[in-house]
Amino acid sequence: MIAIENARLLTELRQRTDDLTESLEQQTATSEVLQVISSSPGDLEPVFATMLEKAVHICHARFGTIQRWDGDALHLMATHNAPPALVDARRGSPVHRPADPNTPLGRMVATKTASHVVDVAAEQVYIERRNPRVLEIVELAGVRTALFVPMLKESELIGSFSLYRQEVRPFTDKQIALAKNFAAQAVIAIENARLLKELRERTDQLEVQSKEVVKLNQQLEQRVADQVGEIERMGRLRRFLPPQVADLIVASGTEKQLESHRREITALFCDLRGFTGFSESSDPEDVMALLRDYHAAIGETIIKYSGTLERYAGDGVMVVFNDPVPVEKPALQAVLMALEMRDVIGALTEKWRRLGHDIGFGLGIAHGFATLGTIGFEGRFDYAAIGTVSNVASRLCDEAKPGQILISPRVLMAVENAVTVEPVGEFALKGIRRPILAYNVLAAGSSKP
Repeated sequence: MIAIENARLLTELRQRTDDLTESLEQQTATSEVLQVISSSPGDLEPVFATMLEKAVHICHARFGTIQRWDGDALHLMATHNAPPALVDARRGSPVHRPADPNTPLGRMVATKTASHVVDVAAEQVYIERRNPRVLEIVELAGVRTALFVPMLKESELIGSFSLYRQEVRPFTDKQIALAKNFAAQAVIAIENARLLKELRERTDQLEVQSKEVVKLNQQLEQRVADQVGEIERMGRLRRFLPPQVADLIVASGTEKQLESHRREITALFCDLRGFTGFSESSDPEDVMALLRDYHAAIGETIIKYSGTLERYAGDGVMVVFNDPVPVEKPALQAVLMALEMRDVIGALTEKWRRLGHDIGFGLGIAHGFATLGTIGFEGRFDYAAIGTVSNVASRLCDEAKPGQILISPRVLMAVENAVTVEPVGEFALKGIRRPILAYNVLAAGSSKP
């Protein structure tokens, strides 16, 4: 896992370096373009001042304001030619929360559309004197006609562009369109300023990150070089050994686990009933498709229950528990895995039966001591368990009828409080001197392991 992580880090480091280089190049170019096309290098005050001056003049308004919306309230950002009395009043409360949709500004916030009020003094909210802000613009600023245009960025409200007249004189459609255009330009200016700020911050951040990457690269170069050989070695091991064995060897840094050793294990052997006849009478493609489904189902179950695949040959599969990775209660793990395998393979055999293939599934499980280690030759090694326990598991599997899980007496002693079994009699197993009493596992019991 360390070697895999180091390989991932190396790949990530290279990708990150490329991404940072590309990002720096792109953002530097963007910054230069923005500086050319933007009317201000991020300073909104002169931009807004010019906008309001032009809008007030062209639209024949008395004064104008620009406010920023933060999702909850409007914040005054700029004014042009506003009456001193209103300026003084707003100086103490520059933040406005237009919660009332009956006010002109509240309607604009609620609908995100322009609110054109021909006579503010004729509005019900003013007549009933329910809103201090409306009272201020009428009585302190003398406002009668007002236009509130939303500043939108991708349908999201970010502010208000407002124009006011001190006489009742509606704005024309052209003037409203011009106000909307100024609002759009204000949005562009705000976005340009935001982008410029983010670019500066991002550039500084990227420079810091670039230095960190260089430093990290220097630190990792030696580490990666040291691990390259280990990664290659792990790749070879995983090609020729069970995953648990290869991972354990790499994690320990030694191949001592591959040496011959003695350990108490549980061995499970399973195969398909009727497979030989099926393979002789079926097309090779059908045989291979069946084996793929079979091995895939078994493989997932073996990993789930921490078993070690000792070998498989055709439909025969040998799994051991408690080596090379220690497993608590290996006999129980083997039996529980067998029960799940029976259910999984049972579903497959039913599918095969509907296709006209009469195939069953049997298992044998034994517990005892075995000698374990690698066998084979350079370029092709297998991890094997040699001993009576392996033979007993294999022979019990031979005796099992379709759907049976036959276990030895030693396995029964380890699991009798956790599963339900039935005796099936004694078997004289080939290569075993004495007959062995076997038991068929029916189901998992109610007691917990």
